[in-house]
Amino acid sequence: MKIAQIAPLAESVPPKLYGGTERIVSYITEELVHQGHDVTLFASGDSVTSAKLVPVTKMALRLNPHVKDPIPHHMILLDEVRRRADEFDILHFHIDLLHMPMVQDMLDRTVTTLHGRLDLPDLVPFYRAFPNSCLVSISDHQRLPMPPVNWGGTIYHGLPTELLPPRTGTKDGYLAFIGRISPEKRPDRAIRIAAEAGMPLKIAAKIDAVDRAYWDREIEPLVRAHPDVEYIGEINEQQKAEFLGNAGALLFPIDWPEPFGLVMIEAMACATPVIAFRCGSVPEIIDHGVSGFIVDNEAEAVAAVGKALALDRTGVRAAFDARFTATRMARDYVSLYEDVIAGRTAPRLGTMLGEGPDLLVA
Repeated sequence: MKIAQIAPLAESVPPKLYGGTERIVSYITEELVHQGHDVTLFASGDSVTSAKLVPVTKMALRLNPHVKDPIPHHMILLDEVRRRADEFDILHFHIDLLHMPMVQDMLDRTVTTLHGRLDLPDLVPFYRAFPNSCLVSISDHQRLPMPPVNWGGTIYHGLPTELLPPRTGTKDGYLAFIGRISPEKRPDRAIRIAAEAGMPLKIAAKIDAVDRAYWDREIEPLVRAHPDVEYIGEINEQQKAEFLGNAGALLFPIDWPEPFGLVMIEAMACATPVIAFRCGSVPEIIDHGVSGFIVDNEAEAVAAVGKALALDRTGVRAAFDARFTATRMARDYVSLYEDVIAGRTAPRLGTMLGEGPDLLVA
């Protein structure tokens, strides 16, 4: 099958540091190539892939100090895809919604994975206007705010099995937090949980410009106040294996409708259990009592620390192997591609454009 993977340009594929969507695009692309498909990747020029690379920009936009507005660069990306669209059996987009008007005449070979949160009010009229595109959710919970659309399925993320080797022996005596420093990720909760549990905490996270004030005002003072809390900063893939693999448990104390939460399965791959708050996708990803514990408040999280440290690490890795490998993810996507090409993902009744008096009303 000839497949085009269309990636965002904010990060390279795979990203050098933080970047969940681009990382998943890389895993899909490499596994599709491994399974024998002819894959072309539209991405930034500093991407690394075994597929055919179409370098739309010289480098990832986030790392280019001269880029102020990402939209013009994505318009160039879309024009390149449009000019070459007839070369492919399937066009798989990972750029949210920018391409929707362009692909309305190509819906019989277009798939769009929605990687972000969908509970934003401006998205409702948009997806009502474009209800027939085949959409993929990355968790069932992610779908809840959406109007009726043409869901092709929920396909959970997956990782290459050898990417993060399991460490089933004795772990170092610390808890881990990894991701972004932002209010919805709740690093403040992680600090308090670790302190109450009497455990050191290591924080590996980036600080975006938009969250700098939050770090300065709320999180840095907490870090300074707790000598057992260590802020490491952003880490790369090689450092991640060591960081997660040596942790006693990962804290995932989120306070938002997380669409998936890639770090949860990264920890599971390392045989490290996860203590996660019951938000968004968490109940779909964590097998309570097997790969970690789902909690509703900080007191429950503190109580879960000891139980997590006592979990069978081989069982944590087995939960990953059963559900979250890149091999399974790519096969799920190929099955969906075949359904799209065969016309088996037609929109449901009642979702066609023009039905209903409030089509464009948020």
